[in-house]
Amino acid sequence: MHAFYQFITGPMAWASFALFFAGCLYRLVSMIRLANRTEKFIFSYLSLKYGFRSILHWLIPFGTESWRQHPWLTIVTFAFHSCLIITPLFLLSHIVLWEERWNIRWWALPDTLADVMTFIVIMSCIFFLVRRRVSPEVRFVTDPSDYFILAIVIAPFLTGFLAYHQWFAYRFFVLSHILSGEIMLAVIPFTRLSHMVFSPLTRIYMGSEFGGIRHAKDW
Repeated sequence: MHAFYQFITGPMAWASFALFFAGCLYRLVSMIRLANRTEKFIFSYLSLKYGFRSILHWLIPFGTESWRQHPWLTIVTFAFHSCLIITPLFLLSHIVLWEERWNIRWWALPDTLADVMTFIVIMSCIFFLVRRRVSPEVRFVTDPSDYFILAIVIAPFLTGFLAYHQWFAYRFFVLSHILSGEIMLAVIPFTRLSHMVFSPLTRIYMGSEFGGIRHAKDW
């Protein structure tokens, strides 16, 4: 057990970070090369003004027509993504690990708030799962990989919650938490989870086309 812990907190942790950064760089270079080869004209009208205007509206809850048409989905989506990003970055136990290894420390969430945010992520994943099963338009475009991605996202939060409260098999859930977190990090560039990294580029492209070419709003 100790040897496995040392492996997943050492070589495997570094491998997951390497896969994440190398994968993101590869995807970025691939997208630029593809656009340059097939749609080179895109670069002629890219606009930071219209691009960032588009990003700003999509970052504001109910800031777009689509958000306003689906209020419950909007609330869950914004709560989910906020907690998904903030919780692991400002969780005290994670910060302690950074301090122990690299003597770096920053502000941490209160434990109760971290619990609530973790619970929001878990319940949001359940919401998205049910939505994929009961909503006809979403079920139509759903394939098995979408369920796989949901499982990857919920696993670090569910196992981390159980490990923190030391319910059931504590050691098992600690190891599962670390392992599932590293798997999630490693697969981000190669799955639909990559939208968390590249969605701003999509919005810049859409905003530039609608604002600079069509003289219309894309929200």
